[in-house]
Amino acid sequence: MAASTEYTVLTGATVVLPTGQVPDGRLVVAGERIAERAPEGAPEIDLRGHWLVPGFVDIHNHGGGGAAFGVGDVEDVRTALRTHRAHGSTTVVASTVTGELDGLAERAGLLSELAEDGELAGIHFEGPFISPCRKGAHSEALLRDPDPAEVAKLLAAARGQARMVTLATELPGGLDSVRLLVEQGVIAAIGHTDATYEQTVEAIDAGATVATHLFNAMPPLGHREPGPVAALLEDERITVELINDGTHLHPAALRLAFHHKGADRVAFVTDAMDAAGFGDGRYRLGPLEVDVVDGVARLTEGGSIAGSTLTMDRALKRAVTVDGLGVEAAVRALSANPARLLGLSDRVGSLEPGKDADVVVLDAGFDVVGVLRKGRWIVTPEPAVAATRG
Repeated sequence: MAASTEYTVLTGATVVLPTGQVPDGRLVVAGERIAERAPEGAPEIDLRGHWLVPGFVDIHNHGGGGAAFGVGDVEDVRTALRTHRAHGSTTVVASTVTGELDGLAERAGLLSELAEDGELAGIHFEGPFISPCRKGAHSEALLRDPDPAEVAKLLAAARGQARMVTLATELPGGLDSVRLLVEQGVIAAIGHTDATYEQTVEAIDAGATVATHLFNAMPPLGHREPGPVAALLEDERITVELINDGTHLHPAALRLAFHHKGADRVAFVTDAMDAAGFGDGRYRLGPLEVDVVDGVARLTEGGSIAGSTLTMDRALKRAVTVDGLGVEAAVRALSANPARLLGLSDRVGSLEPGKDADVVVLDAGFDVVGVLRKGRWIVTPEPAVAATRG
């Protein structure tokens, strides 16, 4: 006989739903899923004074907790995952950085196993098919043009778990690689690019749908040469990634993106590296050394920004308390929008019956005090602890 489903009712909090905020709301957790109702007498946890929002979905993340997705063993990957889950990211795509093609293919094999087991939501290849003019924290010696045959090699190594590839689409083979990705059901993302406005429009018409960390690692917006930023902002087919850590973007740039894209076409990402949730010090990002000082990661040689130490909860808090963004718009950028990009909207990204019970509990100051992933507490809020003891 199958075990009976365990129910828990979260009560009293302001619940952020796709239809808006519900003060003094109720959310029913039935095993791993959200349910419409609970049986009489189901245990309740009083979360008055808190917010309930969907688990965060991070589509661009290189690691955290002192570990990276791109190197190390399975336990290193799990360390990085645990770090970000504790900050509310219940769905994470593992991003790699530029490396030798054979090494990236081998890494994809390891990461794909964790994706097949449901630990990861897939793999994002950031590099090596990017522009040396806008390489950021990628090794120039390892960069290469986006040859469709080599792109296909990485997709094959990922065994159906590749979710996104970042390309400088103006390079030789770029547009053909975009078309190949679209045919394979993989997101083609424009990033680390030196493209003109016209070249970017071509890539969008070929099927690109994401801008990798908009504004960063691309030419700035100009009034005579608008470059990729204008094309990416004006086209409704594009969802733009934003790294909202206070270092990568000025608040005015964030507001500009939301003004042009609307709340449904922005995805907050961390672009986190090993130091996220771990601390200052010296690290490696691929083959390059990185110094993290006061939470800002920069290449030891040259000083280029090298990813971030951001966690998604900090991106949300900053969006609401510093950037002046509404809670519902910020939550969409953290959850529903990236879930839609991944094709996972039927499972995650919003608090609706039938979906995974991935829930983040925030206090009145928008700090994480509780995290549920598939109905299990990763971070247990004090009211739940008290209810358990009672």
